[in-house]
Amino acid sequence: MHPQIEYDRGVVNKGDRRAVAAVMRRAMAGEDLTLAFLGGSITQGSLASKPELCYAYRVFDWWVKTFPKAHFTFVNAGIGATDSQFGCARVQEDVLVYHPDYVSVEYAVNDSATPHFCETFEGVIRQILEAENAPALTVMYNVCYDNGSSAELQHSKVVRHYDLPAVSMRTTIYPELLAGRIENREITPDDLHPNDPGHELVASVIIYMLEEIRKELVEEKCAGDGYKCVDGEGSAAGGSTASQKAAPNGPELPTPLTANTYQNSRRFRNDSDVVKECAGFTADVTPQEHITEIFRKGWTATEQGSKIVFEVSGSNLAVQYRKTMQLPAPIATVIIDGDVTKPITLDANFDETWGDKLVLDTLMEGGSAGEHTVEITLTETHPEDKLPFYLVSIIASGAES
Repeated sequence: MHPQIEYDRGVVNKGDRRAVAAVMRRAMAGEDLTLAFLGGSITQGSLASKPELCYAYRVFDWWVKTFPKAHFTFVNAGIGATDSQFGCARVQEDVLVYHPDYVSVEYAVNDSATPHFCETFEGVIRQILEAENAPALTVMYNVCYDNGSSAELQHSKVVRHYDLPAVSMRTTIYPELLAGRIENREITPDDLHPNDPGHELVASVIIYMLEEIRKELVEEKCAGDGYKCVDGEGSAAGGSTASQKAAPNGPELPTPLTANTYQNSRRFRNDSDVVKECAGFTADVTPQEHITEIFRKGWTATEQGSKIVFEVSGSNLAVQYRKTMQLPAPIATVIIDGDVTKPITLDANFDETWGDKLVLDTLMEGGSAGEHTVEITLTETHPEDKLPFYLVSIIASGAES
């Protein structure tokens, strides 16, 4: 713990802690537990010198050391430069497929502070809370350390609506930078991604909240309801843990806060049967070994005039493609439902230098329910193009009929 930080200010929503406490009871009993972390580049561990020094693994390590009887599995589902709109489309295959017992979510610096991202964030949250095994869920808000910006205001509406435990770096670490008690470059080289000491600070804010929950649990157990105190911790007195596994808040969720059209997001790649026409686009069959291998299972094209047509259902549509810093790069055009008066440009030229980016562009939001065609044509290429145009996926959500 850092002596300057007022950790109690970091718990911006105490929330209903029973689900997290239930996981801790199971950890005390020595069960096998899976802990998952979903978010962007900070969760992925960007700028940590090794994976074990990122905040997510440090929090995982706290669980391991605090509950030595249990066996824990770590799932890092962070993907850099991605937001909760993409999170809606991948949380099932990247997180919930592992049946996690505890999930931590962070998208505050990847999402913009708009109602759109309030809705997409709710889509992620509801999918996790409605998962069959009802995992415990906490939220953390990162912050841009140069100006204090984040999507916390929008996300906090969802957090309060579902009464989730949440912590914030805006109310803990950021004030110390403003006061000059912590220098920016001590914890982040770019005012966004933490270095090793920065990841340690971020983890300490989350661990503070977890320690609060653990201490409340120990006090409860020491009061005598089937547990005994051993060195300040509770230990199981025997018996079945089936009741502890049950979701304490039950399967019923409150009515959605937003229109909630992103909860049922579906991502279509080249293993999906939604391509109705294809000329000049080639399926990429390179195996995807890890979720951070983001340019996999899509389609490539190099020749001007190449075209691919999808037919998908939903009231919201989006496309993912690669922007590359290897210039020049091809440009494509999207036509929805044959309406040539409203073309959408997909420009693969990236004006940043940190690497190629997986871009998600919304093509339609709040449109008519039912089937739609998405026609993508390569409209501009150059003899000196270094990479082909890479189409990663089509994402549909909302009403299908």
